[in-house]
Amino acid sequence: MLRWITILITLSVSGGALADIYKYVDSAGRTYYTNIKPRPASSGLYRRIMETKPHYMRPAPAMAGYRNYFGQNKHKFRDLINEAAYRHQVDPKLVHAVIQTESAYNAGAVSSAGAVGLMQLMPDTARRYGVDDRRDPLQNVDGGTHYLRDLIEMFSPNLELAVAAYNAGEGAVIKYNYSIPPYPETQNYVKQVLAAYNRSSL
Repeated sequence: MLRWITILITLSVSGGALADIYKYVDSAGRTYYTNIKPRPASSGLYRRIMETKPHYMRPAPAMAGYRNYFGQNKHKFRDLINEAAYRHQVDPKLVHAVIQTESAYNAGAVSSAGAVGLMQLMPDTARRYGVDDRRDPLQNVDGGTHYLRDLIEMFSPNLELAVAAYNAGEGAVIKYNYSIPPYPETQNYVKQVLAAYNRSSL
């Protein structure tokens, strides 16, 4: 499947600006990256996938730097992810695809909704799976993978519904008669995770 990736990066020097990276996937599966904070009208479309401290008198990172950061973190956490996948009997390629989509392998990622870490665990999910420190990669990935496994079993054999439930919650999938909820974010999320899963090579 042909998948277009459009990169929108503006290099600028700003005394106090955060060099964050935001990502948006449209309904056609095109991915957009930008380091410019989205305006309020479009803030719900973009997800912050990398948060950095202010860098004074230093330009925001170029896309090459982002790719390098992404690759290093993927390698750094590969064994941890694969071990959790084996422990909970989940295809490691799927766990990688979820992490890539959720946080781009940024263990310090925090969403506007309060989700934290590599697998973007919410407080309730963390408590449910015994995660004391959501920022700890080992606990975060173990709890998130365990949750993913439970969703796969709950919605088997429909992997799309399991992925949708990871984003929107199992209650939302059940509410909409065991279908992907009609939320643009969730529908794009499912497309993105499955696209990453299908092209993944560990």
